[in-house]
Amino acid sequence: MKRIHLFEFEDSAWFPNWLRVCMTRLIVVMHRLMGTSEELAKIIDRALSASGKTKIIDLCSGSGGPMPDVLRVLEEQYNRKNIELTLSDLYPNLEAAERFNSEKDNISYESQSVDVTKIAADHHGLRTMICSFHHMTPVQAKKILQSAQNDQAPICIFEISDNSAPILPALLISFPITFLMCLFITPLARPMSWQQLVFTYLIPIIPICYAWDGSVSNVRTYTLKDLDELINDIQIPNYTWEKGTIGGRMKKMYLTGMPSGN
Repeated sequence: MKRIHLFEFEDSAWFPNWLRVCMTRLIVVMHRLMGTSEELAKIIDRALSASGKTKIIDLCSGSGGPMPDVLRVLEEQYNRKNIELTLSDLYPNLEAAERFNSEKDNISYESQSVDVTKIAADHHGLRTMICSFHHMTPVQAKKILQSAQNDQAPICIFEISDNSAPILPALLISFPITFLMCLFITPLARPMSWQQLVFTYLIPIIPICYAWDGSVSNVRTYTLKDLDELINDIQIPNYTWEKGTIGGRMKKMYLTGMPSGN
């Protein structure tokens, strides 16, 4: 495989939760600036039509990610008024969970930790992993895909990071760009907190961690050939995998798995 499993701060259990929350708020901003919801909604709409599902189970949601915006696009542009969205994370953002659970009838956020490698078969719905699959080791990644296949559950993987460049240049170029980007997009983060401001502009802990994780995400991202390696060993006749890239403001990769009987 081309990808290398370097560490990211957000993956670590010891990483302060308030810092993780500040960083995942920035990820929400990035998705909105990059138009992720419109592009992703096309893929999700096809998956919902093919599977007949009316529920989406989003895994590794962080502070919400792009899926609430995707749900809005599905409602407004694809006339899908009856879709329910459940958000979840290994390290759930309890503030976001309280907000979603109190404000939205068709969006909920699991307040308990949800391990994406141990999803119960009774979690019926389309499973989504948006810009989070690269956090998984090859063993974990294959387990996630095989679990969806064994449960005959549709799944959608989507990544905006790009692993096409040589590894060392990718790290050296991406880090300063992502650091500066953090400084510019922080005013758009919501809800805003004093930690977000102080540890961005006075003590730049957030930009350093955000830039490292963002840069490392590129070299951790599974290429299309890497995905072939994961899928080849587990394919069965009654489950279909589709992968590809879509354009837009930058190249994005997707992988969908679907029970063939649907």
